[in-house]
Amino acid sequence: MRECGDRIEQYVSGGRDTFMHSTLIQDAVLRNLQTLGQSAGRLSDTLRDGHPEVNWRGIIGLRNILVHDYLGIIDLCT
Repeated sequence: MRECGDRIEQYVSGGRDTFMHSTLIQDAVLRNLQTLGQSAGRLSDTLRDGHPEVNWRGIIGLRNILVHDYLGIIDLCT
């Protein structure tokens, strides 16, 4: 999960304009967000309960939106 976050941070370091004009960067960020959400969903309840400061439900929910409404998300980026 940390690796996904680090990659996302690296990919968006060029700012919003760079992100908005590069489908390659958009795809890379979205893929890593999906992977991060998938990984969060596989964590044990004990681990998640031990970190109530993290919005686990939101992370997992975002992953579901990205996977199931991918074309809608891509439309937002164009």
